[in-house]
Amino acid sequence: MTPDAPMFAAADRNKDVILDVLRDVLPPTGGVLEIASGGGQHVFHFSAALPDLDWWSSDYNPDLVTALEQRVTAAGQQNLRAPLQIDVKQTGWPEKISGNLDAVISANMIHIAPWSACVGLMEGAARLLAPGGLVYFYGPFIVDGKFSSEGNKSFDRSLRAENPEWGLRHLEELCGLAQSAGFVLDQTIEMPVNNLSVLFRRVAAKYL
Repeated sequence: MTPDAPMFAAADRNKDVILDVLRDVLPPTGGVLEIASGGGQHVFHFSAALPDLDWWSSDYNPDLVTALEQRVTAAGQQNLRAPLQIDVKQTGWPEKISGNLDAVISANMIHIAPWSACVGLMEGAARLLAPGGLVYFYGPFIVDGKFSSEGNKSFDRSLRAENPEWGLRHLEELCGLAQSAGFVLDQTIEMPVNNLSVLFRRVAAKYL
């Protein structure tokens, strides 16, 4: 990675525990798209550890996409595809993918984005993934109407103060959205620091 590229501490803290989950749930070969790659620490870490998978990074911020492009070029990894500028709130974003995908992953994004981003991500993933395809989320959630810690409750309050459309998502609402797009909840996995891995599998071809 270029030394002047932006780095995000949270991505470095959680990349290994997320990788442990992905090793178990991703297919041995295929394609994976990361939504909201940010500084790229995740996609570079995962692509190096899982070299038989092709990886696409993306971000809605064009400056971050430019930085990702520089890193991909410098890395010279054959399984790293060109980064994409993707705003999941725009309905045409799946058309930017030239290749077959088996999974769409997103870490620590949906609570710092409006609910429409969740909707756009799930509906877009439904267009890209065949039955059995995976959508993976990592981050803090509200489960059964309850926060898992006082820290998550305070975090939610601070996010909503910054932007009323942000905030921790109710897991049940996300599951309902996923079901409407042709996915079912595959599993939830407790992660460090009161986070969850949430995995959905596509079972129906609703969006064509």
